[in-house]
Amino acid sequence: MLKRISTLFFIGFLSAGGAWAVEETPMTFPAPGKFADVNTAKAQFDQGAVFVDARVAGEYVDKRIKGAINVVYRETHAKVSKLDPADRFDAAKLPADKNKALVFYCNGSPCWRGYKGAAAAMNAGHKNVYWFRDGLPAWIAKGYPTE
Repeated sequence: MLKRISTLFFIGFLSAGGAWAVEETPMTFPAPGKFADVNTAKAQFDQGAVFVDARVAGEYVDKRIKGAINVVYRETHAKVSKLDPADRFDAAKLPADKNKALVFYCNGSPCWRGYKGAAAAMNAGHKNVYWFRDGLPAWIAKGYPTE
């Protein structure tokens, strides 16, 4: 138990840039965006939505949802909701059609990259944005297509 507490403390400390907290992501997403559970995400997949993997390139190359594009959300404050002007997200890599359904994901909570990427897409004018909170781990657990 002590080892687990020490590990969580260390991860939280490093991930938050020296801060102690690691924040779980919320169970909602601000409108006009939409929250997606694994079933909603799969329904969007079946309807041809573009899945956006907001993780770093190495994670994307290792395993991703089949057909997903990689648009990394480069955050200054990992594992916390805090946004920073130094954060980077290249919305130009998203489809030009701002009405196209986009489903953002990362490694599930407490990964904030998918959430922040979805918010950035909405700020860039995309109108049909989903945030898949449980991300790749939930997708894999259901046996859905990966590559």
